[in-house]
Amino acid sequence: MRIGIDITSAVRQGAGIGRFTRELIRAYLALDLPHEHVLFAATGGLPRSTTEPRLTYITQSAQARHLKVRICNSRVLSDDWLHRLWHRARLPVPIEALIGRVDLFHEPDFVLPPTLLRTPTVLTVHDLTFIRDAESALPKLRRYLNRVVPRSVARATLVLADSLATQGDLVELFGTSPDKITTMYGGVDGRFAPVRDQVHLTAIRAKYNIGPEPFILGLGTLQPRKNYRRLVQAFSELGPSTSGLRLVIAGGKGWLYDSIFSEVQRLGLKGRVLFPGFVDDDDLPALYSAAELLAYPSLYEGFGLPVLEAMACGTPVVTSNTSSLVEVGGDAALLVEPADVDAIADAIRRILTDADLRQALVARGLEQARRFTWEKAALQLKGVYERIGAI
Repeated sequence: MRIGIDITSAVRQGAGIGRFTRELIRAYLALDLPHEHVLFAATGGLPRSTTEPRLTYITQSAQARHLKVRICNSRVLSDDWLHRLWHRARLPVPIEALIGRVDLFHEPDFVLPPTLLRTPTVLTVHDLTFIRDAESALPKLRRYLNRVVPRSVARATLVLADSLATQGDLVELFGTSPDKITTMYGGVDGRFAPVRDQVHLTAIRAKYNIGPEPFILGLGTLQPRKNYRRLVQAFSELGPSTSGLRLVIAGGKGWLYDSIFSEVQRLGLKGRVLFPGFVDDDDLPALYSAAELLAYPSLYEGFGLPVLEAMACGTPVVTSNTSSLVEVGGDAALLVEPADVDAIADAIRRILTDADLRQALVARGLEQARRFTWEKAALQLKGVYERIGAI
């Protein structure tokens, strides 16, 4: 087969869907594959210093034969403009006009571009946050996704969901047939393991201006869905016995984040709550390992990759009892109601003070993380492509 894959999100986005897609397609291309592959990315407006390392990461271990890459770096045909042409103006210019004819096309980021009529398509839907937690999305983006995602799901030959929770949402909210959906979990790369080199750990602390104090880690883009405002409130409830503790919220600025900074000021926590910004992928294992625990009380997640990565690094986890986080965390994390500040604070306090509980969570976390691998996901993706391409 000749398979087309849109990797725009993988080269444009540092976190979230970008990381998920980079890891999945990298693992897939590292398999021994008989098919021809065309990777497409619309990178207009981004510097090559940003996109080229991510593209190299995806392709550097590729065993796939006949691999081609089509980069569209024109500002006229940027990712934004292509979406306007395809999904606002509804111009039926097929993706094949940019990548040539394919036997199968995979869109890993919610919204299918136009394709030739007979081209089978695979669409990944990571979550339905814009419906389940509508207040966490900007109104303009929410209106756009409510219009185009259901249309894309209806058009797709097969839909990949990151979790059973997302699969259930597709059935409930869109009326999608369960037979049309395949659940495919993400994984944990082998580089996520406990880091014990104190020199390296100290260097990572210095790089992100964290300091030598013990810290709780929150990780992910600054946006309402990550529930950082309540995490800050829970941190403030830990009491004077934890005065030497810091809360490090690592992630780039997303949207509607001003209330997080305002809450830090209101509670007098400036200097104790740190915002180091986006963390390089290579630095994540050391950052997880340096933390006392990962606090991830997100309101809604399609998968929740940081939960597994922290577990793989031997770091105990507090996360939410909602959406996919129940599947990902299992019995290896303390699950809390994300709207309950007291519950978040109590779970953090238990891990900090109960050595036996901490030891049990670390052991169960290491075992839980081993169940999720990118190689397993890649083999499943190969099977999906070959099954759908044969239709």
